[in-house]
Amino acid sequence: MNKKGIVIPHEHGGWAMVSVPFFIGMMSGKPQWMHIFLFLAWFFLYLSSYPLLQSLKKRADRSRMIQWGIIYGVIAVLCLIPPLVSLPQLFYFAPLLLVLLAVNIWFVKQKSERAFLNDLCAILIFSLGGAAAYLLGEGGWDRTMILVVVFNLLYFMGTVFFVKSVFRERKSKRWVAYAQVYHVILLLIPWILGNPWMGCVYLFATVRTFALAGKAVRPMKVGIIEIIGAVQFLILTIILI
Repeated sequence: MNKKGIVIPHEHGGWAMVSVPFFIGMMSGKPQWMHIFLFLAWFFLYLSSYPLLQSLKKRADRSRMIQWGIIYGVIAVLCLIPPLVSLPQLFYFAPLLLVLLAVNIWFVKQKSERAFLNDLCAILIFSLGGAAAYLLGEGGWDRTMILVVVFNLLYFMGTVFFVKSVFRERKSKRWVAYAQVYHVILLLIPWILGNPWMGCVYLFATVRTFALAGKAVRPMKVGIIEIIGAVQFLILTIILI
């Protein structure tokens, strides 16, 4: 094994995205023992995607990245077998996930990973993990599944606006305005969807954005804020959805 050690994603936001939608979906249905296998499969698929996508742009370390991508991928497939045998309907998510992954691959090869559409597709992938968890928990292809996906997608897209507004785009008044307007709309969407109390889960994100967008904020502080935001979003959404 290469002495450089294990390969894991460095983006702190990814850990929240791979877990929060899943647990919301699971708790929106009925938690099952099989969720353990599905989560492990989902988690290792995420771990696998990171080195494999990195291998598309890093020539010097490509073999090591591919090696770890395969290791994680094999573990993911093994963990995925029990849930698929238990509920073959989970296969129905595969085509959409593959299309979204293809979009991510295209942006990586174009060296445009930070493109807005790429972020949208990546977050939609994570949100679909919540839909799969809901389906496994005796849920159906119903309104609740749609809400699990939509509410997660809305929240994590808000984190994209926020993070850009305090780092790369903090000097752009237009981008700061985009971030603030998005979060105002975020408070209104739950009313439109017939679940007004869900607006409460976005209050923290909205206050955070209006207080800090356009300002220089230390990465560690942003990380702590994002962790707090993800935890409160998880807890409140489980209660209110």
